Amino acid sequence: MQTEKEDEDDASPEEYVALSSFTGSGSDQLSFHSGDRLLVHAKPSSEWWWAELHEVIGYVPARYLRQEAAEEDDDDDEEEGEEDPWQDEEYFGSYGTLRLHLEMLSDKSRTEAYRQVILSNSASLRNKVVMDLGCGTGIISLFCAQLAQPSVVYAVEASSMSEYTRQLVKQNGCEELVTVLQGRAEELELPEQVDILVSEWMGNCLLFEFMVESVLLARDRWLREGGVMWPSSAALTLVPCQAHGYYAEKMAFWERPYGLDFTPLQPLAQQEFFTKPKFSHLIEPDDCLAAPCNVICLDMYTLQVKDLEEIKGQFHFCVEKSGVFHGFTAWFTVHFESLETGGAAVELNTGPNSEPTHWKQTLFMLDRPVSVYAGDSIHGTIVLRRNPVWRRHMTVTMHWNINSSTEDTDNCQANFDSLTIFIKLGQRLSQCGGDRFSASGGDLQKNSKILSSVEFRVSEVSAARRRPGKKCDCRRNATVKRGSSGWTCSPIA
Repeated sequence: MQTEKEDEDDASPEEYVALSSFTGSGSDQLSFHSGDRLLVHAKPSSEWWWAELHEVIGYVPARYLRQEAAEEDDDDDEEEGEEDPWQDEEYFGSYGTLRLHLEMLSDKSRTEAYRQVILSNSASLRNKVVMDLGCGTGIISLFCAQLAQPSVVYAVEASSMSEYTRQLVKQNGCEELVTVLQGRAEELELPEQVDILVSEWMGNCLLFEFMVESVLLARDRWLREGGVMWPSSAALTLVPCQAHGYYAEKMAFWERPYGLDFTPLQPLAQQEFFTKPKFSHLIEPDDCLAAPCNVICLDMYTLQVKDLEEIKGQFHFCVEKSGVFHGFTAWFTVHFESLETGGAAVELNTGPNSEPTHWKQTLFMLDRPVSVYAGDSIHGTIVLRRNPVWRRHMTVTMHWNINSSTEDTDNCQANFDSLTIFIKLGQRLSQCGGDRFSASGGDLQKNSKILSSVEFRVSEVSAARRRPGKKCDCRRNATVKRGSSGWTCSPIA
């Protein structure tokens, strides 16, 4: 083992080229630009490598780098990835079956919101040209044809469902108004520009699957000047929360099942269940520890495709009641502006105070719960980074700091204030396809083409809560490592 370690230390660094720009989120991460050449000194995990750029050394995300020579000698998986970075066969294949469409059409909050938009703007839609992008079974197009009198509706669908959409249009007597077109937005050809571009493009956490890019491309090419986007704006909302039920189900269960001590499995449960987001989570309003905050707001008229590569937001929560901080819950809201003078916008809210939707909410669990108290503040940042290769995938990174309103607590605990989650597929695919994550702490397992992982770091540990007389050794810019006895904080030199 010693010889292997020495060989690893003596190995020459390998040169890699950056596929996309990356902004480091801590002093231990390197920032670089697309095209930069980095020297990789070590590969401690499949996701994070130790690299050098301009004589500065730090951690870099492996998925942002590629060896030039490797392009000629790619293995089968890489060649397949090069051909289809959007994974269209799987993505559009899933929309060619009824399972997803049944789920979406059964979502009355979602479907009625679009119906209400058409109905409340029916007079203004008269003689207008409408594009329904990603129309699926054509429900929105049929609403337009039946509730308003547009001159034409172009119902665009890339999946094989479009064949059935044509039948549905004819079956409902709307073939004179609705024209069904099969194809991707990027390849779309229309005889004219449109007045209204409507689409249901949202994924879990708003952006998963990145259908929004197709919407933006269609907007730039086919929406005439002064045209209307539906939705017109969107926001991602975040709240610190309790999750006693989920924590008990996945963690406390192992304490005494059937009268036996299964606690040695708790670290494994922690890695398996808490290192990935919980989709389809339904948070109770009483589990919110603070008032929700919109952390990312998108204007669908000004948002650009390049903006999707990295979207940043900030949050500041004032804890309203004492409780256990298990994690963050996220959801989204979209608004549809009115075409009528003085008309009210229509809102579709997927949060806990609205009727449940098929998106529900997304729960990001902390590795370990933290006690918080009324008057405490939780503030930080959230970053959504798009994968530079697999274009439907994204990384969600949150950094936060807890400022305590009291110094007396039952125990001494550092505030783990940084979490990065690599998400492979969007909400709809993972709901129907099952669990698509393969993270196990820092140990990665391959699942299809993508390696998913979670890394917890402490980039700025706030003043530690402590019982009188007990000292916490945590310092600023410490790395957190999980060992057999639990987590340890090690200051970065």
